[in-house]
Amino acid sequence: MDTSISVTNGSKLQISQFILMGIPGIHEWQHWLSLPLALLYLLALNANILIMITIQHEPRLHKPMYQFLGVLAVVDIGLATTIMPKILAIFWFDAKAISLPECFAQIYAIHYLFCMESGIFLCMAVDRYVAICHPLQYPSTVTKAFVFQATGFMILRNGILTIPVPTLAAQRSYCSRNEIDNCLCSNLGVINLACDDITVNKFYQLMLAWILVGSDMVLVFCSYALILHSVLKLNSAEAMSKALSTCTSHLILILFFYTGIIVLSVTHLAEKKIPLIPVLLNVLHNVIPPALNPMVYALRIHELRLGFQRLLGLGEKVST
Repeated sequence: MDTSISVTNGSKLQISQFILMGIPGIHEWQHWLSLPLALLYLLALNANILIMITIQHEPRLHKPMYQFLGVLAVVDIGLATTIMPKILAIFWFDAKAISLPECFAQIYAIHYLFCMESGIFLCMAVDRYVAICHPLQYPSTVTKAFVFQATGFMILRNGILTIPVPTLAAQRSYCSRNEIDNCLCSNLGVINLACDDITVNKFYQLMLAWILVGSDMVLVFCSYALILHSVLKLNSAEAMSKALSTCTSHLILILFFYTGIIVLSVTHLAEKKIPLIPVLLNVLHNVIPPALNPMVYALRIHELRLGFQRLLGLGEKVST
């Protein structure tokens, strides 16, 4: 008998671990993906750590916009680290087994950090909205206390509302199949192995996606619509350009993040016909944004770019 299945109560079979099979359709050569994925992971770690150190080191970056960016860097590191070590272990060492508690913990971490990223994007959108549409109220409204309270609220909101996802998955009975055609513990991939009804699981997953992340997305795009409306009313082309430049980097990453979620949702509908696509997109959506975010901010935000250069000892070259 497979060691991942144990007998309980004399006759009932109960799975003790899952087997992550990797990316469906390309099992034979999926190890070739390990190099680009490892490079993306290292880039995400180093770039986000650099952002955190730069914001901490530079007094001029001790502003709400950059503080939210520092929180986003922490979330990005967590999101990439939640899945990448296990994926690389599967590709390099064929370490496909994962215990049920570890799998449910990964499900929780992925959902929590995804929702945290969405929440921080909302906080950053509110910050830019107040700065551009209500500049006189900005210093008294968006303070350090506001950053702390908004971040704390997002931590509590996402921490509490994502608990039922792994809890409901853990309550299911897994008594036959234990092979997940994925390289990470996705909630839908796991609960589809259950022997009992998973209607409640699917309903809560859908509710979490559309109510929590969906409401964040609507509020984010409403904020930027109001920002655009306010900017277009400015008489000065220079003021308009300056206002837009502070939002462009945020908008690029927000569009990429939410577009990725929408594409993932759509591709899951065609999972039975082309299982490779949603699995690969799921992996990439966990590692590309953490690697991309610091690069976009470094290229688009002048003060942050100068902070990088001073931290790396290029300050003298910049000032000449």
